[in-house]
Amino acid sequence: MADVAFIGLGVMGYPMAAHLQNKGGHKVTVYNRTAAKAQSWVKEHGGAHAPTPREAAAGKDFVFACVGNDDDLRSVTLGENGAFQSMKEGAVFIDNTTASAEVARELAEEARKRGFGFIDAPVSGGQAGAENGILTVMCGGEEAVFERAKPVIESFARMVGLMGPAGAGQLTKMINQICIAGLVQGLAEGIHFGQKAGLDIEKVVDVISKGAAGSWQMENRHKTMNQGTYDFGFAVDWMRKDLGICLAEADRNGASLPVTALVDQFYKDVQKMGGSRWDTSSLLARLAK
Repeated sequence: MADVAFIGLGVMGYPMAAHLQNKGGHKVTVYNRTAAKAQSWVKEHGGAHAPTPREAAAGKDFVFACVGNDDDLRSVTLGENGAFQSMKEGAVFIDNTTASAEVARELAEEARKRGFGFIDAPVSGGQAGAENGILTVMCGGEEAVFERAKPVIESFARMVGLMGPAGAGQLTKMINQICIAGLVQGLAEGIHFGQKAGLDIEKVVDVISKGAAGSWQMENRHKTMNQGTYDFGFAVDWMRKDLGICLAEADRNGASLPVTALVDQFYKDVQKMGGSRWDTSSLLARLAK
């Protein structure tokens, strides 16, 4: 059993922290910007809550964070009341935020100077994956630090892999989002085409999902897309944040992402339709309007 802190109890962090406490058997202290949510978590799962990231992280073996973006991450780590101000030597900070590779490298270097480890560890699997403890975790960092952190991360994961040095986890997550964007757009266009052609979409998908067109998106999203229901899953606002990170990194490394850039604009159209909080499969709504 490890002494653990978890910073950020959003739709992902809340169940992830719960798995660390209940499945992993670790002693968990939580922090959330809205204190009432941290108090609710403790009431539901036990453990403890702290008023600042600094106090949550003090003396802990492992400190997790799952917050909104680069700025949020810098605030909860490097700020006056940030976790980096109190972490003990030899501890490990594990960042599950989807952020830039740049901030991952920055924080890894700062952690090294202060005598503790850092792993960038963005996750894939959505809210359902977090709630069921079956996330895929893509990690960047030193191998020795990763091997220490892996058994703890596995409390909420089905797959945990080291992709390379600091930043490699974030770069891998970018690839994940690039692939998803293209897949969802293709699925949306296929369903839209089938609807216009007067086909039974369920029959169509039952056949083509068994062949080369099959995908997780097709299996898990085609029914609700066909029904025009988009009130669950990974929100459009979050996807646009992630695709923005991908496109910014592509500008730095010279990669060409024409489809990703186009799908990002399609999601912008969905936002204009009032779909900011719809899930990512709502690309079909743009075609059907």
